[in-house]
Amino acid sequence: MEMPNFVTPARRRGDLGEDAAARYLESQGMRVIERNWRYRQWELDLICRDGDTLVFVEVKTRASGSMSTPADGLGRAKRARLVKAAARYLSAKGLWDEPCRFDLAAVVDTGASLDVEHTENAFDVTGMRL
Repeated sequence: MEMPNFVTPARRRGDLGEDAAARYLESQGMRVIERNWRYRQWELDLICRDGDTLVFVEVKTRASGSMSTPADGLGRAKRARLVKAAARYLSAKGLWDEPCRFDLAAVVDTGASLDVEHTENAFDVTGMRL
């Protein structure tokens, strides 16, 4: 017997947050080239082009009034996973010579709207292991 395809409220909020982040980034002149790219256990939410720069965007969505901010979800372990995923992406696509950066799209669900705050160069990869 197949299990019903049930989407949790948190997953639904995350999907809506990614949609809002993609629209916002595109309105700022970026081009979304991949969404939810996966390699094994690693995932990249949005991969964009900002001019000639390849941008790996982590999207964090929280409900308004949440005890944590979207940026709280970008801890050391999460940053390390993002760097590993990006390395796999660069290898798979042969893009190691491309300028890259890691951004954060923090989305707050107010109930009436999805407010996006974009942080360029959300963290420094100097010294991180690929």
